[in-house]
Amino acid sequence: MEREHACLVEMFVSELSRAAERGPILDLACGAGRNGLYLITNRIPVVFADADPEALAQVRSALADPVFQNTRGLADLWPVDFEQGQARPLENRRFGGIMVFRYLYRPLMEHIRRAIVPGGLVIYETFTVDQPQFGRPKNPDYLLRHDELPGYFDDWDILCRFEGVKEGPEGGNPQALSRIVAKKPG
Repeated sequence: MEREHACLVEMFVSELSRAAERGPILDLACGAGRNGLYLITNRIPVVFADADPEALAQVRSALADPVFQNTRGLADLWPVDFEQGQARPLENRRFGGIMVFRYLYRPLMEHIRRAIVPGGLVIYETFTVDQPQFGRPKNPDYLLRHDELPGYFDDWDILCRFEGVKEGPEGGNPQALSRIVAKKPG
């Protein structure tokens, strides 16, 4: 399997493995599932969640690859719209960790915090307000303000934090990002 996953997931795969002892890892707004699929190859249970049925179909198709033949039972697909008005899809659900990449829906932040079990991890990375100078997205609803992301987890143990500009993938445009890896106390 070629490396398509985020380097942040690879850097913290051991911590994610330990967190998965407390519950599966949620790949929230997973898209094609590149990060969760990497965890599956490391025998870490993952719930792939996305509102797009085509994205989950891509994950299902990827899981049919022979590289995953000995990982049966580690993947669960969850079709869910996290922005569905008054519904709270994370309520009464618990995860050893939650990964979020390139997705921001602010009303969900407190639910993410609550859905992670004590001792569990959050890995979150998305664009900041500086991104429009480099490309999409440009809508401020989908861009973190400076120092916003760490503020959501300021009472957690911060394992990794970054905010700034990184080189784009494969020599593409730079990207203005904020990322955090944090462990829930307890």
